[in-house]
Order: sequence, then structure tokens, then C-alpha cells
Amino acid sequence: MATVTFENVRRSYPGSDRPAVDRLDLDIADGELLVLVGPSGCGKSTTLRMLAGLDDNDDGRIFIGDRDVTSVPPKDRDIAMVFQNYALYPHMTVAENMGFALRLAKIGKAERASRVARAAEMLDLTAYLDRKPKALSGGQRQRVAMGRAIVRSPQVFCMDEPLSNLDAKMRVRTRTDIAALQAELGVTTVYVTHDQVEAMTLGSRVAVMRDGVIQQVDTPLALYDRPANEFVAGFIGSPQMNLLPGVATDGGVRLADDVIPLRTGVRGPVTVGIRPEDWTVTSDPSRGLGAQVTLVEKLGSDSYVYAATEIDGRRQTVVVRAPARGTTATGDLIRLTADPERVHLFDSVTGRRVD
Repeated sequence: MATVTFENVRRSYPGSDRPAVDRLDLDIADGELLVLVGPSGCGKSTTLRMLAGLDDNDDGRIFIGDRDVTSVPPKDRDIAMVFQNYALYPHMTVAENMGFALRLAKIGKAERASRVARAAEMLDLTAYLDRKPKALSGGQRQRVAMGRAIVRSPQVFCMDEPLSNLDAKMRVRTRTDIAALQAELGVTTVYVTHDQVEAMTLGSRVAVMRDGVIQQVDTPLALYDRPANEFVAGFIGSPQMNLLPGVATDGGVRLADDVIPLRTGVRGPVTVGIRPEDWTVTSDPSRGLGAQVTLVEKLGSDSYVYAATEIDGRRQTVVVRAPARGTTATGDLIRLTADPERVHLFDSVTGRRVD
């Protein structure tokens, strides 16, 4: 096991007008599961590939432990990759796939069999060791790919969107398996995904990327409660945070005809962030933001109410989390109040958080 450090790492692709990864500084602790998350093209997979040595960085240095691996070939970095497409050999059995890297490393047959059996037991694959990949489900194939990484006992696991090819139910189960397995093994893991739910449930810390630049690195709860900027606020959370144009005044923050009482150090235009669960539908017609319900999604445990309002002459959609058996219906006129302690403010020009 080891720490992972990126020092001022940069990577550009020919023909691109901006770097894929720009001046990346990141420290990953020994035994930590760090998730890189962001939209497609943000540089997260490039970051993982540079760590694995599959892509060269143009500038900066990469360390595994105290060892500078910037120019070290992939096979000598002591890293195990888990890909989204499994990358299994179709003509080999599960046991042969899992032990293939050990055979290349000239590990003895008895030791190979012992490691494979131990990994298969951890992954509930013992009954499938003699099967070929075509006889397995998608979730089982992914566990084989994980087993192939585990048997090598590497210093670092690199996982590149390993759940993206699974159906929703299997994705949840496998996500739980990965979290439990990583905690048991204690191997430093860098996990790439575009799915913020995966990021929030898996990572001990999460790094949010945009356009090759890390926007914020923090625990999942800290990202949710104190996003550093408007991008992180809108990306983390499902449904995403409501981001509305407002005006900071002496009395608080004005949204259309409503004023949320807040003490701020700014005056003038701001972006107001309110999560769906921090709205309350009020029966007082003199309070809150007026809106008309356009859709109610009933999800069993909760409902999500979508409502249209007008702020500064522009139509805005607001999402509200409501009780599952509430009486709000499409077409209703409602008034919404927000908990001042849960309101987020962002600079309307830079997008940075305003405290």
C-alpha cells in the first residue's frame, strides 16, 4: 500500500485548445478510496491513465509512495487496473483469467491457486472458477475483473467506471461490494465515475473535476453542505440544487417578491442555491416564493414537486422534495419558503461561494 501524489501535472492532446488536465495537485492517503467525478471530458479518466502510465504527462510529477513513477513503465508501477469493459480473455476460465498476471510474473502454481481461491471466496466466485466469461452475468464478469486485480496485491487500484455497463440493480449491489472489499483490503484506490451518486456513496473523499481542473476535494458530506462554487453545487446532489438569480440586500436575499433573511457581507446580484429538501410549502399566502406546480414525481419514499416561477422576468423551474403522500398536485399554486441556515450564495460573476 502507498500514498499517491500528483504534483503540478499537466496533459494536453494534439489539436485541443485546452489541456485535458491542467496543473493538477492532489494527495491521496495510504489506504484511501478517492473518487474522481465530473462530466464527460473533464479529465478524470486521463488523470487515472497518467497514474497507471497508460498516458504520458507533459509536465509535473507523479509519486506512488516516495517513488517518482513519472517515467516508469506501466508494468513496473505496481498498479492494478479495473476497466469498464472487463477486458477478460474469452478462451480462459475464471480461474485462468484471475491468475493470468501471476503466471506472467512467474508466480508458482501452488501460490497462484492459493491467491485465486482466496480472491474468489472474497468475491463469491468460488462456484464459477471453471466457467468461461460468456457463461457469466455482467456483474459476475466485473467481479472476475476485480479478482484479477486483487490477486496481484498491488500498491494501488485504479478503477475506470467499472459499473457503467451494469443494470441499475446490479450497479447498486456491485457498488456495495467494492466499498466493502476496499475497506477490507485497505488498498489505496482511485475510482473514476461520471455518476455523482456513486461518488457520494463510495468515496472517503471526492474530487470534482471540470475542464481538466479540480474544483473541490472533500468528504462527500462537505461537498454537499459547503460546495466551493456554483458548478460543484449543481453537480453534487440528485435532483441538483436549485440555482436561482437573487439580489443581496441589507435585509437578506431577495428572490422575486420574497426576501430570505440572511446576514451577508455582500450587496447586489448573487446566485442563490437551495436544495430540494430545504424548501417548505407554506399555507401563508403572504410569505415565500410563488410558483405553479408543473409535475409531481411520486417515488414511494418521497415526492419531487416541480414548479415554475418567474424571477426578473425569466421563467425558472424549482424542485421541491415533499412527503410521499402529500396532496400537492399538478396545476396547484403554492408558496415556498427556505430555511435561511441552508441557503447557499454564489458570486454571480465568478461562481465562487459567498459566506
